[in-house]
This record gives sequence, structure tokens and C-alpha cells, in this order.
Amino acid sequence: MKVAIGSDHAGIDLKKELVSLLNEMKIECIDFGTDSPQSVDYPDFGEKVSKAVSAGNVERGILICGTGIGMSIVANKVPDIRASLCNDLFTAKMSRLHNDANVLVIGGRIVGRDLAKEIVRTWFSTEFEGGRHANRLNKIKLIEERFIKHGL
Repeated sequence: MKVAIGSDHAGIDLKKELVSLLNEMKIECIDFGTDSPQSVDYPDFGEKVSKAVSAGNVERGILICGTGIGMSIVANKVPDIRASLCNDLFTAKMSRLHNDANVLVIGGRIVGRDLAKEIVRTWFSTEFEGGRHANRLNKIKLIEERFIKHGL
């Protein structure tokens, strides 16, 4: 599996930890930045990671900012992205099981390093359940397509 990862300055330390974890998990990781603690604008990095997932260049993405809220908003603007802010294990599991989330978002100032690692492990080890949940995702896709096509 190939994964894109990105953060703003508030998530850079946690991102480094998660890149190491992904390497341990034998998951190929493409780091889209930032590489500096200098203040940056999170939308720039959220868009890069989300576009890579949407285009099929990677299978999934991980985004980290201070709270995770901003990155979630950015990611979910990109077609075919189902980004989920997961600051606990239950939402990490359910975002994959019921929502087939393809971008994991974590609040770097909210979640500690050890919990973040467990969230990532849970998120990558949980498969999409399908069934009635697939029907719901299809409805979401139709909404997305209506807005893209008609601006409604």
C-alpha cells in the first residue's frame, strides 16, 4: 500500500513519528511536507495529499494540523475524498468500517504520540464493511456529483 502524508507546522513532530510507524508497518509513505516548524498554511498541504488520493496516485492519506479540523475541511472539498477526523480509536475504526474513509486526519495538538500511533494502526487494520454502508456512500457520491456538475 502507498500512502500520502502531510502536515502543517503544528503537526510536523507527530508526522515524523507516524512516518516512522508507517515504515515499520511496511507501508510506503510519500511525505508532502511541511518539513519545517515555520508557520505555513494548512490548506496547501491538505490539498496536495487529497489530490494524490483522489487521482489514485496513492491509496490513502494522512493529514495532521493543530486540531485536525482545518485539514478535514480542506480534504473533504476534493472529489472522491472521505476524510475523517479521528482523535480516538472508536472513530478511527468506524471511519473505515462504515465510511470507507480514505484520508485520516489527526489533531497534532489534541492527540498524544502513543494514541496517534494506535489510531493509525487501527485505521489501517480495519476493512470497509460494505453492504448498507456502500449504499450510503453511493448517495454521498451522487450529492458530490450534483454539486460538481450543476453547482447545486
